[in-house]
Amino acid sequence: MKPDPTVFIVDDDAGMRSALYRLVRSAGMRAESFASALEFLAVYHSGCPGCLLLDVQMPRMGGLELQRRLKLERIDIPIIFLTAYGNVPAAVGAMKLGALDFLEKPFDNEELLDRLRQAIQMDAAARLKRRRHSQISQRLAQLTPREHEIMDMLVAGKPNKAIAGLLGLSVRTVETHRANIMDKMRAGSLSELVRMDLDFKAAKHDNQVPLYLYPYLY
Repeated sequence: MKPDPTVFIVDDDAGMRSALYRLVRSAGMRAESFASALEFLAVYHSGCPGCLLLDVQMPRMGGLELQRRLKLERIDIPIIFLTAYGNVPAAVGAMKLGALDFLEKPFDNEELLDRLRQAIQMDAAARLKRRRHSQISQRLAQLTPREHEIMDMLVAGKPNKAIAGLLGLSVRTVETHRANIMDKMRAGSLSELVRMDLDFKAAKHDNQVPLYLYPYLY
């Protein structure tokens, strides 16, 4: 069974932590609360769906430091920051590292709940996209070097006859390779194969850490 999406609340203020927990549960969402970033890191793993509701100012490890830690470990979870000490540099740094939102205390309960719902939906969509990328990657690994070469030409729009001429093969041989590619990739049509190729390349690009993040990561 897949775990239910959870709002992970990390705040060193016991009163605020309890109030946030009750608010999230009252809206029908699952919640877990932690008194520190280290407590959260001790139990969280990337297979847990949901979002992170994170305080900025905390002892030992603050919210921004936790965000950087997760980014370095390539753990993708939507983050909404809550702070009574909001300032522009902190907000800019958090948003550049991928935070979904940055809200100051006191906050509007309904606005926060709306943000949490959006974050959970975003996480579900991102996880689906990553599963899709993993499936395509596994199928691509089954192709031979020649099949990779022919697949690249197929998705580029080249017909069998043109591919045969470029590679010095017979049209019949290209057709056999094409059939094997379609079977291994589980593609029902050329358009589906093209879509897989586009999705895979887009996911690879999304997984790259943009250069502007490096000053924040180290």
